[in-house]
Parts: sequence; C-alpha cells; structure tokens
Amino acid sequence: MTLNPRIVIIILHDILVAALAWLGAYGLRFNLALPLEYRDDALATLIWVVPLQALVFWRFGLYRGIWRFASLPDLKRIVMAVGLAAVMIPGVLILFRVSAVVPRSVLILDPLLLLMVMGGSRLAYRAWKEHRLASVLRPNSRPVLVAGAGSAADFLLRELARNPAGFHVVGLLDDNRDKQKRLVQGIPVLGALDSVVLHARKMEVTDIVLALPSAAHEVRRQLTHRCTEAGLNVLTIPSLEDLVAGRVTVSSLRRVELDDLLGRDPVELDDSGLHKLLSGQVVMVTGAGGSIGSELCRQIARFSPAKLVLFEQSEYALYAMEQALPQQFPALVFEPVIGDVKNAAWVNRVMAEHQPAVVFHAAAYKHVPLMENGNAWEALKNNVLGTQVVAEAARQQGVRKFVMISTDKAVNPTNVMGASKRLAEMVCQAMQQPGRTRFVSVRFGNVLGSSGSVIPKFQKQIEAGGPVTVTHPDITRYFMSIPEACQLVLQAGLMGEGGEIFVLDMGEPVKIAELAQLMIRLSGSDPERIRIAYTGLRPGEKLYEELLADDESTLPTPHPKLRIARARTPDAGWQEACQAWLAQHEICDEATVKRQLKTWVAEYQPEAP
Repeated sequence: MTLNPRIVIIILHDILVAALAWLGAYGLRFNLALPLEYRDDALATLIWVVPLQALVFWRFGLYRGIWRFASLPDLKRIVMAVGLAAVMIPGVLILFRVSAVVPRSVLILDPLLLLMVMGGSRLAYRAWKEHRLASVLRPNSRPVLVAGAGSAADFLLRELARNPAGFHVVGLLDDNRDKQKRLVQGIPVLGALDSVVLHARKMEVTDIVLALPSAAHEVRRQLTHRCTEAGLNVLTIPSLEDLVAGRVTVSSLRRVELDDLLGRDPVELDDSGLHKLLSGQVVMVTGAGGSIGSELCRQIARFSPAKLVLFEQSEYALYAMEQALPQQFPALVFEPVIGDVKNAAWVNRVMAEHQPAVVFHAAAYKHVPLMENGNAWEALKNNVLGTQVVAEAARQQGVRKFVMISTDKAVNPTNVMGASKRLAEMVCQAMQQPGRTRFVSVRFGNVLGSSGSVIPKFQKQIEAGGPVTVTHPDITRYFMSIPEACQLVLQAGLMGEGGEIFVLDMGEPVKIAELAQLMIRLSGSDPERIRIAYTGLRPGEKLYEELLADDESTLPTPHPKLRIARARTPDAGWQEACQAWLAQHEICDEATVKRQLKTWVAEYQPEAP
C-alpha cells in the first residue's frame, strides 16, 4: 500500500491515540492521581504496547479505508484489531519478561479507550465532512420533503449531508408501513405518499424531492399531479447509477420532466445477441444526425462496432455528431458521410467502400402537415425512392441485415407522410429474397423531445407566457422516449428473419391537451395564466393514431414489447412499377400525387379537399 501523506497522518494519529489510551488507562485506574512508581511502569511498558498495537492495526487494514466514508465494516475492523492487541499485550509483556507492574484494570480500560477514541475520531470526521448540522449552520437552506425512504433516499440524505445544495431534509414519506414512524439517518418517515400535501403544509415545505427510482411511472405521475395541483415544486434526483458512479451530484437536483412521468419500465435487451450482431462489425446509419438516427448511433457505439458509418444530408447535424461522438465514445471508429439517400451512385459507392454488415435506415421526411401541402411529391421520393435506393445498394453489397424505421402513421394512412412510409415498408417486403439481405421494418409512434414534436413547441410557448396551442381537445398520441425506441429498434433488428414489420408496444395513448396541462404545471407556471388554445386539426392529421391496420393481425415474439404485424405483401412486379413511377423526372402536382398514391396504397384514405 502506498504511504501517501494522509495515510501517514492517520498512522501517526493512531500511534498517538494508542499512547494516550495506555497512559489514560493508568490515570483512570488511580483516579487521575498516578503514583510516581506507576508512572515509570506506564512509560516503561509504553515502548512495548504501542508498536505492538500499531503492527496489529496495520495488519488489519485500518489504513485502507477512507475516513470520509467510515462505516460499520470499518468499526468492525477496529474492534477486531483492538481486541487482538488486548489479548496479545499480556503475552508479550510476560514473554519478554518486562518487570513493570501492569494492573489488570489497565488491560481492560486500554482497549475500551482505544475503541472510543479511534472509532469516535473517524465517525466525527465523517460527520464533519457531511455537514450534519447543515440546517443549523445554514439557516437560509430550504426545507424539503423526500418521497421515498429506500436506498435512493438513503443515498440522497448522505449526498445532501456532504453537499447541501441549499436544501435540508425535514421528513420522508413512504407507502411501506414498516418504515413509517421510524428514522432514516435521523430523519423521520412521516407517513404515506398520498399524505404529501398534508405534511408539506404542516411543515411549511414548498419543495418535494422524488426518490422513487423503482416505483411505477403511474405512481410518480399521480404524486407529481397531486403536488403540482397544491402548488408544490417537484424535484427529482439524478439516477442512482449516475450518483454512485460520480457522474453527477445531488446539486444536480432538477425539476421533474416528462421523461420521468411518461417513461416506462427499462427495456430488457438481448445483450449477447446484440454483441454478435454489432460488435466488431461495420454498421451504417442513414439519417444519422436526426433524433432517432443520432440516438441509434449512440446505442450502437455501446457495442463496440469495428466502424460506424454516419450517412446524413444535413451538414450541421453531421458536424454536431462528429463533435459529440468522440467525447462520449473515445475509442469509437466512425466515418461521417454527407449524402442524399436518393443518390444511387453515391450510396452504392459508400457501401462498396465501407462494406457494412448492418444498415439502419432512419433518413426520412416525417413532418405531417409540411409534407401534406406542396411537398407531397418530394416526400414520396425521399421516403420511398430513398428507401429503395439504400435497400438495393444493401442487397448488392451483401449487407446481412437492413432495418427500416417506420411509423404508426403508416397504418390506415390519411396523409402523404404515412402513406409514403407504408410504401417504404412494402419496398422492404418486396426486396426480401431467401438467403439474401434480411429486410426488417419497425413501427412506433411519437418520441419525447424529437425534432418537430409537440414537446419542444409547448416548452417555448410556456416560456413565452402562452398560449399553448393544441389542435383538438380529444387528439391523442402514443409516446415513448427516444432511448427506449432505439433500444427496441436494435432488438427488433436482431430478432428479424426478413420481411417482418415489427410493432413496438407504445403503452397507453396520451391526450395532447392533458400533456400540455401537465407541462404547464411542471414548469411552475400558473395554469390560470397560461391558457390552452385549440387551433383545429392540421392537414393530414388524425385524432387517433393506430399501430395496426384493420386487416392486419399480430404475432407475439419472445420480447414482451415487440410484436410482428402480418401485413399485406405487394404483388409480383409491384416493386419495378412503383420504382418507375417514382423515378420519373416530371414533377407531379399535389392532387395527382394523392390520386396516384391511392392506387399504390389501398388503405390510404386522403382527406376530402
């Protein structure tokens, strides 16, 4: 063990304590009136006792621990070391025929004094470092109630003691009856979670901290709703994993966000299977700078591919990824490539050069109203012809697996964007041939915080003081987090055998109006001041999204959050005819596009003009 200055100081501290404890034991034996002859005996034996105790302390590893984190295991080692030394001291004195007189009471008092001083000094140091008296020493700190009395709350209390961050905890709440009316690090567990408003008013608290990492999202959602309705400020801790790893501190306490409330249980991935699919392989992602594409790149990077090819049309988005990836994954080998998925020559050249084993196709135009009016033909060419180009290049270059990102709007589409993604699914189905590249499509709904979603829009409107614009009081959408969606895309890519359309379990749909109200409350704004304005459905927009068409059925998979849609497959010769239609140089007007699109996607039901 390296003797750094701190360890040397601790060793010297224990040697001094051992000497004082031995002399103190003599002093207590004679009521602090130590006769001269016994004083000489005490000093004579000191040169035998202290080195022996120091050696025992060293052998028991008392100098491997950190005083700031002194705990029961450290105290146990001290007890064992002191006990062994107490047993050895009489034997050593007899063995070496030390003539000094050692009263029996000294042999008992010495270890007791050692335990008190050695253990007490360590615990006192820890208490000092953790600022146990923070609430007294810092009268300006804000009192908070903590929802939860488990391991996360325990860790939170320890972190707040070390780094108060302007808060001090006055009580805990937990639904476990065994914990109620008891203490956690001296803080009382006042009652159940549903009594939060009562206890907050009783203790004049305005801040509630959620320390419930393992609780169901519905519990957190209801608790947050109850608190915000009462005007309480709701905060949450960083993940326990981040706290333990030291990536963040409790000073990172933040407001509850939508991801905390609308998220679901963690996705269980087949890590061993994904390592076989991705580790040591060249992987290509199109649309790599978008919301889904960029997260896919980060998820793939975790599995250490041989190389990650980032194909992206937006120069700025690709630049942002080029800057961010080396910071998050220093060992990752990646190749940023600017390009348009409709450029067959360039896509073929990129794939021929890098020879990817797996391709994730996330490049698409996805904004429904924008693609509906005036941009319908370009939406079709990008979403369908682009998929055709990338898929054909993948087949020619021997790519093992091709995964296309689809959407719930492809089901019974009422808009051009949804119809274009249904056509892209059919392209992948038509491309599938035995023993060749395996083509897989994955459908899911809206993701929280993606570019163009309602979440960033609502946030800006709330910051501006409102109103928050919602198209219709009854409009509903499915939501999941971007990381969860991408994890399930990887899992579907692993499971796909070719030709399937996987459907993600999106949970329960959310009313957009209720989502807006929740965001207003979470922002701390007055719901009476920021109103919700209804603007009417936009072109191509449906009140409700579906994940499966009426004439489709699903099959379960081994993964609980993935099912397979048994969708209509295209007829023979369909692919060549569709490709010829999209490859024509003539620019079709919007009415013609929608009329012809109906012949290609039978379930497409455009709105009446």
